Amino acid sequence: MHITLESDYAVRIVDCLVQAGARLDARTIAERTDVTLRFSLKILRKLVSAGIVKSFKGTQGGYELARALNEISLGDVIEAVEGEYAISRCTKEGFTCNREHSAPCKFQKIYREISREVQDKLKSVTFDQLV
Repeated sequence: MHITLESDYAVRIVDCLVQAGARLDARTIAERTDVTLRFSLKILRKLVSAGIVKSFKGTQGGYELARALNEISLGDVIEAVEGEYAISRCTKEGFTCNREHSAPCKFQKIYREISREVQDKLKSVTFDQLV
């Protein structure tokens, strides 16, 4: 099990902005993170939508962090591109099990516990700790 490539890239993009400490254009972000420009722009849109990154238009435009480093966690970044982390799809809200039994799955409870532990750990690690 691993995080998706998109999540990995999102973390790299946020770290790139942390390291720069200033506004960067999308092309520079893409070059510094080894992520294609097209994929960088897709991820940046999600990060902007989540309130992690701010975008600026015009000749002086670009992207910069929208919050303080201690207010941005790994969990925030991953959730911005993936949604809430879950070890199994059966722990997600609205999931309907195809099993014929009406009793809850014996694995669902432990999967929820593991998912919560991972979410809590990812939320506990903020970018100020990674500088």
